[in-house]
Amino acid sequence: MAGMEIVVTDVPDKGRFEARDEAGALAGVLTYQITGPIIVFTHTKVDPEFEGHGVGSALAKAALDDARAKTRTVVPMCPFVSEWVDKHPEYEPLIARSTRRVK
Repeated sequence: MAGMEIVVTDVPDKGRFEARDEAGALAGVLTYQITGPIIVFTHTKVDPEFEGHGVGSALAKAALDDARAKTRTVVPMCPFVSEWVDKHPEYEPLIARSTRRVK
């Protein structure tokens, strides 16, 4: 598995990004919900067979690059995505870090 190529694609009808290996096997998913210009990343799941091979990072990067390209504001509800952004500060401008109450 060392050096395997992972391809990430957006599957909007399923509300998720999918990571697949060269053979097309599903390696992991990152689920999301979109409301207007806001995208909430809700959960990242990597198949145990693919853990430790950068699948989660590939999903996070692809999803955040897509959000940037579409000028979306990101809410990283998923702990993995939130921690990944902490390690990659170049994505920080996309992140909604505070909320305001409407009276």
